[in-house]
Amino acid sequence: MSKKVLIVEDQFVEANDLQLMLKKAGYEVCGIARSVDIAEEMVKKEKPDLVLLDIFLKGKRTGIDLAKQLRKNNTAFIYLSANSNEEVLAEAKTTEPYGFIVKPFREKDLLVTLEIAQYRHEHSVESQQRREADLRRQLEHTISNGVSWRDALLQIGKIIQQQVPFDYLAFMLDYVKNPKEGFASYRRVGFNEYQNIGITELSTITGLTAEDLIKTFSEASNRSHAYTSNDDEFDSYVQRPSLSKMAYEKFGMRSMLCFPFLLGSEILNICFYSKNSDTYNKDHITFLHRIEETFTKFFKHFRAELFLPERTEQPSTAAGTMTQAFEGIIGNSHLLLTVFDQITQVTPFDTSVLILGESGTGKERVADCIHNLSPRKKKPLIKVNCAALPSTLIESELFGHEKGSFTGAIDKKIGKFEQANGGTIFLDEIGEMPVDLQVKLLRVLQEKEIESIGSRSPVKIDVRVIAATNKNLEKEVGEGRFRLDLYYRLNVFPIELPPLRERIDDLPALIQHFINIYNRKAGKKIVGMSDKVLKKLSDYNWPGNIRELENLIERNVLLAKSTIIEDVSLPTQITSNSSNDRSTQLKTIHENERDHIIAVLKKCNGRIWGGGGAAEVLNLPPTTLASKIKKLKIAKDEY
Repeated sequence: MSKKVLIVEDQFVEANDLQLMLKKAGYEVCGIARSVDIAEEMVKKEKPDLVLLDIFLKGKRTGIDLAKQLRKNNTAFIYLSANSNEEVLAEAKTTEPYGFIVKPFREKDLLVTLEIAQYRHEHSVESQQRREADLRRQLEHTISNGVSWRDALLQIGKIIQQQVPFDYLAFMLDYVKNPKEGFASYRRVGFNEYQNIGITELSTITGLTAEDLIKTFSEASNRSHAYTSNDDEFDSYVQRPSLSKMAYEKFGMRSMLCFPFLLGSEILNICFYSKNSDTYNKDHITFLHRIEETFTKFFKHFRAELFLPERTEQPSTAAGTMTQAFEGIIGNSHLLLTVFDQITQVTPFDTSVLILGESGTGKERVADCIHNLSPRKKKPLIKVNCAALPSTLIESELFGHEKGSFTGAIDKKIGKFEQANGGTIFLDEIGEMPVDLQVKLLRVLQEKEIESIGSRSPVKIDVRVIAATNKNLEKEVGEGRFRLDLYYRLNVFPIELPPLRERIDDLPALIQHFINIYNRKAGKKIVGMSDKVLKKLSDYNWPGNIRELENLIERNVLLAKSTIIEDVSLPTQITSNSSNDRSTQLKTIHENERDHIIAVLKKCNGRIWGGGGAAEVLNLPPTTLASKIKKLKIAKDEY
């Protein structure tokens, strides 16, 4: 990237200061725009390599409106902002900026952020090309590896999963010409484990004959272009008989992407399904188009064998991989599998990771996995609980101090960052860090050097940062308790851990895991729980998540008088009291907004889009309303 920069800022003094800083550093400033309309004209004319973009500008349109256009044009941009709220930050995040600078800022902060943005822009394109080239190599290897067609189809699913996630995957050949043999599908049941579902298996699952199933598959062969279906659109789509309806009713799928491949005179449709309601977008379709030629070559190679009458062989799985790679994290629910996928995606790189989730969901375990699977695994993993340190000591703990630098500093102390040099530092409960220290942490992350208390010379460090919090950092930013630029710097790759109440399917495996642990410690031989107890635990809300479950199992293993746990005591009174207390408290703005949206959705019979839909009643774009529903965690059963 060259150094041609456009400044979009409506404050004359600030824009002028930026221009002077940039010119002094050797950047070419191609202009200053004070509104979105002017900026759009200058972008077309000057074609800048990077845009410094204030969010709040004069006029009806904001910097976020311009950012959406810049992203489409693949132009790097950095937001400038003096203040923001949670809603603005949420909208700004969707544009995927290359940096965020909070006013006022130092000249060095600006220049470092520009360098990071240039690096990210160059390597985002390079990384995308590298990933696609790697996928092509994997496909070529599969072609030349001499595997059977069933294993080949499963292998292609695993390869695609790296870019297009799915919980259920179906291959459907042009049914007009090949009505009985043109179907194969795979349901994800674990990390790198898949269940083979052909026509016979699907017939057993649905109770329909093979002939009836074939009739319902015409949906895909009638469409020759790729399409996605999410949220309410998918709910509407599955009202009529189709494979999608079966996937929805039998496997709990909530969104889909269908992509057709031309194989001579035939069409092979690949349909991806996800249990999440907003999985697929145009970027996935664009990606598949880019590697369509390689996929077509793959399918043509196996065309002679594709969809022959079903055999008894089963696709190979990699059972045990999850146990080896994610030791200590138990479960196979689709939300947890998404976490596993994210861990495998981010571990090879030095990208900062922000782990989000309620207390007790296992954030530290995930940090351990990321480090142990990374190239830094032989180097130290240093853990710091920001909430457990007094604000007066946390700077010394992180960055160290020199002897005599303050009262009580009788010896030199090496800080946690320096101890982690070459490895990883895990900053737990980052949301508790004092604001003044957040500034210093941001500079450490940007400049990759630390300065201990009392020292006059900085020390270069090479540390990967993993942070975790149970707080809503967007809300903390909006209320001024967390710096926006630090949040953006940490939030490069967020991983959100689901609470236990959203992955109840994993409860039996977790219970057995903890029973085994405390059997060994207590010398007991408990084999499990009664069905009544398991039902009771499944209905419980688990406010303390996995940590609460572990404590409960430990207590009941010690108290058990037989090999079966027949009863457990749950804090039902506490939960009922707390819900009563909440009902008498004043609601926050967000709680009121949530209640209002639910009321409107109920009035509109759950309809978001179209005439008479909730978006029209609320005078909001449907996409904005859908985003709010997701952010406020409004479930369909609430309306």
